Amino acid sequence: MRISDVLKGKGDSTVATIRPDASVSDLLALLANRKIGAVVVSEDGTTIAGIVSERDVVRHLADQPDTLRAAVREIMTVEVITCVPEETVEKLSGEMTEHRIRHVPVVRDGAMIGLVSIGDVVKHRIGQLQDEAAHLAGYIHQ
Repeated sequence: MRISDVLKGKGDSTVATIRPDASVSDLLALLANRKIGAVVVSEDGTTIAGIVSERDVVRHLADQPDTLRAAVREIMTVEVITCVPEETVEKLSGEMTEHRIRHVPVVRDGAMIGLVSIGDVVKHRIGQLQDEAAHLAGYIHQ
C-alpha cells in the first residue's frame, strides 16, 4: 500500500498550517480548535518552513515561561522529514518509528499535498493485515 492510498482514505486532504510569525498562543488555539497535535509552518500553505507540535510547545515552556508570546518560528522543527505519495506505508512507518515523529507532510513537485500521522499509518497497516488474514482464512477453508 502507498501513502497516496492513505491520503485517499482520509478524505479531506486540507493540511492545517500556520505562519512562522504567528504567536505560540495562536498555535495552541489552532491545535485545540482543530483537535490536532501538529501544524505545518508555512508562508503560503504549500511550502514547508517547519513543523510544530504540542511536544515542541511543552518542551519550550519548561525552560522559557514566555513561550506563549514567542513566534512559532522560535519553537518549530526546521528539518522536516517528508514523503512522496508513491512511498510505501511500510517504509514510512519505519522512518516514523526510527526518527520518533508522528506527523509527515506529503510532497509532490515541491508542494505539500497532504499530511499523514502515525495513527493514519497504523490504521491502514492494520487494515492490510486484516485483509491478509481474511484471505489466508479463506484459502485454508477451501
